[in-house]
Amino acid sequence: MKIALYEPDIPQNTGTILRLAACLGVGAHLIEPAGFPVTDRAFRRAGMDYLDHVDLTRHASWPAFEAWRRQCRLRLVLFSTRAADCYLDHAYGADDILLFGRESAGVPEAVHQAADIRLTIPIRPGLRSLNVAMACAMALGEALRQTDRMPSAAATCPPLPTE
Repeated sequence: MKIALYEPDIPQNTGTILRLAACLGVGAHLIEPAGFPVTDRAFRRAGMDYLDHVDLTRHASWPAFEAWRRQCRLRLVLFSTRAADCYLDHAYGADDILLFGRESAGVPEAVHQAADIRLTIPIRPGLRSLNVAMACAMALGEALRQTDRMPSAAATCPPLPTE
């Protein structure tokens, strides 16, 4: 399982998503250009010292990312407010790449069409969208749950008290 961010606009969201990837043990792919300088310093505020633990791959452009993805034969799952299928109804695979668009504009039509699957996270009518880091956490949590790839709870959760 991997996360991909298409030309992200906000460094704090990107840092938060990279921290999520580090904590849950998934690779992260950043498709440039970003709307901010792509440096460790730009991510440090939200990602803190977790950035040292994330498997991050940067791609210079959408065509470079798409060539890599096709060569690796990975399924691209786009999360979009324009999609019709609910993310909870989808059967995820361990080799999926979960793609999230720019905070300001999503993804262009060519990227939308290149996706193997397009999913949405339903929200209340009249509201525009979720924060991209929140949407990423929800989607990744469901994908990891379905593929039984969540980190071991025994390693992080104390045992429940017995009565």
